[in-house]
Amino acid sequence: MPTLTRRSAMVAAAGVSVALALTGCSKASTDSGSSGSGSATNAAKALNIVFIPKNLGNPYFDASDAGGKKAVEALGGTYSQVGPQTASPDAQVQYINTAAQQHASAIVISANDPKAIGSALTQAKQSGTKVVTFDSDTDPQYRDIFVNQASPDGIAKAQVDGIAKQIGDSGEIAILSAAANATNQNAWIALMKEDLTKDHPNVKLVDTVYGNDDDQTSFDKTAALLQTHPNLKGIISPTTVGIAAAARYLSTSKEKGKVALTGLGTPNQMRKYVKDGTVKEFYLWNPTDLGYLAAYAAAALAKGEITGKEGDSFTAGTLGDYKVGADGVVLLGDPTAFNAANIDKFDF
Repeated sequence: MPTLTRRSAMVAAAGVSVALALTGCSKASTDSGSSGSGSATNAAKALNIVFIPKNLGNPYFDASDAGGKKAVEALGGTYSQVGPQTASPDAQVQYINTAAQQHASAIVISANDPKAIGSALTQAKQSGTKVVTFDSDTDPQYRDIFVNQASPDGIAKAQVDGIAKQIGDSGEIAILSAAANATNQNAWIALMKEDLTKDHPNVKLVDTVYGNDDDQTSFDKTAALLQTHPNLKGIISPTTVGIAAAARYLSTSKEKGKVALTGLGTPNQMRKYVKDGTVKEFYLWNPTDLGYLAAYAAAALAKGEITGKEGDSFTAGTLGDYKVGADGVVLLGDPTAFNAANIDKFDF
């Protein structure tokens, strides 16, 4: 079993953890090629923030980016969302480059890979564009701030404890993840394995598969898991696309009610599967709040109100005050459990 020191390192590592045309950016200032130093100069620029999700057409990012749009417009800035159709390690590079070339005030991005977009982000920062990662981080040197949706430890534990409770704390389970290189997914999975070893020794993880945040691929991977592992008692899918696809498969299969499913999903996606008994409980933070907070962090950086160092503080509109923690991480809060008793109270 890994030591406490190793676990702490994993938690820290997790922090390093529709198509719209890019709208015209504000007129570049005469020093736009600089690093953007000087709060007076930054404050004088028109605010223009570009959101780059892992992929377009993903309900999770539709919700998070809607929060970003609300925040940017409340700040009197210009909002735009661009990105690839498919989540792959280098698919975001061209959108980063375009935003930087057009002198965006800030880029807010959920990274498909911690390193693949690093060079593009470094060039963007050098041109004066601030970089905020959210949902899935890059290595810290490539961004100014990471807005983390919840503590990685808490996310992992909620899902592991949830599936263990549903299957009687004994039996075979599998994980249906997103892309194999996704920073956040891999950090959560590493912590889940620790939690299983430490707290649920009779629950055996027999397989981890990747649906690449594609509905049909995730659906097919669910079918394959059940065929490959006939004694499977539960599936954890820490991705909103994956859990919805898995629920869709289970809801019409003979395994409905026999194979438990939990993970990370949105209430609007999962409501019918909770009500028909396919899923008892799943988890998530509010992605709209996550995008909203990321936009305010980006604006504070662009205006020179903060630099991203530990101890910096800023106000995020209706969410209130936040402080930058170690490694430039801002934490939204704890995940929420959604079930039949509360799911109709949420609309996202």
